[in-house]
Amino acid sequence: MAEMPERAGVVIVGGGVIGVSSAFHLAEAGADVLLLERGALGAGSTAKAAGGVRSSFTSRVNIELGLRGLAEYERFADRFGQEIDFRRDGYLYLITEPADLPVFESGVRLQNSFGVPSRIIDAAEAKRHNPLISVDGVHAAVWSPEDGRATPDSVVQGYARAARARGATLRTGVGVEGIERDGDQIRAVRTSAGVVRTGVVLCAAGAWSARIGELAGCPLPVRPERREVVFTGPIGGLPESVPLTVEMPSAFYLHREGPGLALSFPGGGSEWLPALAELAAHRVPSVLDAGIRTTWSGLYEVTPDRNQVVGEAAGVSRFLYATGFSGHGFQMGPAIGAVLRDLYLGRPPEIDVSELDVRRFDRPLATAREHHVV
Repeated sequence: MAEMPERAGVVIVGGGVIGVSSAFHLAEAGADVLLLERGALGAGSTAKAAGGVRSSFTSRVNIELGLRGLAEYERFADRFGQEIDFRRDGYLYLITEPADLPVFESGVRLQNSFGVPSRIIDAAEAKRHNPLISVDGVHAAVWSPEDGRATPDSVVQGYARAARARGATLRTGVGVEGIERDGDQIRAVRTSAGVVRTGVVLCAAGAWSARIGELAGCPLPVRPERREVVFTGPIGGLPESVPLTVEMPSAFYLHREGPGLALSFPGGGSEWLPALAELAAHRVPSVLDAGIRTTWSGLYEVTPDRNQVVGEAAGVSRFLYATGFSGHGFQMGPAIGAVLRDLYLGRPPEIDVSELDVRRFDRPLATAREHHVV
């Protein structure tokens, strides 16, 4: 294993898609980059991501971040020489509470203003887009045909290879143990493999970001939230194209995974699987004969308003952060890497992320809560 560099222009903590995208964008801009990941690249939340990529959000900033992700992933194989199985199967939101319809209508109007071709449809059309589902109790739906999916691990490997090719150093199996400061100036990062002198730290540590923020002296209100996913056995007659389908407000979702489906909804614990089985039996009864092939559990990184925190600390010079994505980090990774590059270089990002600054929690209601959290 190569020795730890004595110095780095910027130290990135976290090797998920946010971290490796940032490493690539910074290295491409000429920065001296060292990325540290305590496990394997993409082994945290990215490894457990559903791979959804969408622009069907309910806030301006999230729509713009999602659109950038869709555009980058569509050309990813050509640009980075890495196949990521990107496909636009669409997102289908099933609205089961009539009182929620105005929120979805407002979201569609906002999405349309950015060129997103989403629209409100009836239950019969929803059934045509996903023949697997029952539309019992579905009041209306939203169809967003240009949303899609990609393979998270392949994206991580593509960005990592491109970052290394541009001079970035990516070190795995290295934990961060401390951040040394002189007043409000960052001076070094203490790691399990030695001390690295640096004046800039970028936190992309996902569910473990609160600890990194504490070490730097910049509180980050990010906590881990357990999520579980069930993968079914083969389902006969499974369509080649299955939109990522979300029942709201339960946030129960399904998408194709090989010859079967992946199923999940928020929560965990001993009551989770029976509750999931009840939701699945009602919404997608074809799974009843498929059985469970395997399961996994992982962590979402969530903030109090379910929107990510992205920006530069006010009280600590040159501490950048991008975390708390509530399951949306994979799809926003391409845009966030470019945003952090611009913040590092001291220039306005192409996408205005000022409302995602962590200081918004000092002024309640300054940022709208994202409605479409999956």
